[in-house]
Amino acid sequence: MSRIDESRPFIPVNIAVLTVSDTRTPKEDKSGSSLERMLTEAGHALAERTIVKDDIPLIQKQIKGWIDSPDVDVVITTGGTGFTGRDVTPEAVRPLFEKEIDGFSIIFHMQSFEKVGTSTIQSRACGGVANGTYIFCVPGSPGACKDAWEGILKYQLDNRHRPCNFVEIMPRLLEHLTEA
Repeated sequence: MSRIDESRPFIPVNIAVLTVSDTRTPKEDKSGSSLERMLTEAGHALAERTIVKDDIPLIQKQIKGWIDSPDVDVVITTGGTGFTGRDVTPEAVRPLFEKEIDGFSIIFHMQSFEKVGTSTIQSRACGGVANGTYIFCVPGSPGACKDAWEGILKYQLDNRHRPCNFVEIMPRLLEHLTEA
């Protein structure tokens, strides 16, 4: 069973938060604020936080900037994962992935099902790795952000989590670029 090994020192990571919305302003961005609060309370650093419109080139430009930055270890997006015509976050982000983290979506939906039942099927939450940076796309509601953080990311982004976590393998994410 998973656990936190309190004998190990905590290693904070730098996390950028991107809200994808045509309508939200920084003052109205409850999901982004919720993610910022949860990640900083857990001891991580907020690398940057911004809002972009539901537009594939704008989303990709922002995320590419973060995955190219040595100051960002993780990107969490909120919003744009539904099925409406303007929901394009997965279409923008998936082409950037070098590897998809299939289990993130599966576990997110398992947890979401416990709270919202079959309505979880309306989310296209996803996760992956690009240029050594983890990227997670979650729905735009504060409840969905809490489910993703409290149920998955809080543990996987804690290097003390056992039996394994995302932080301890960060140094190896780019090893395919250094192989001869």
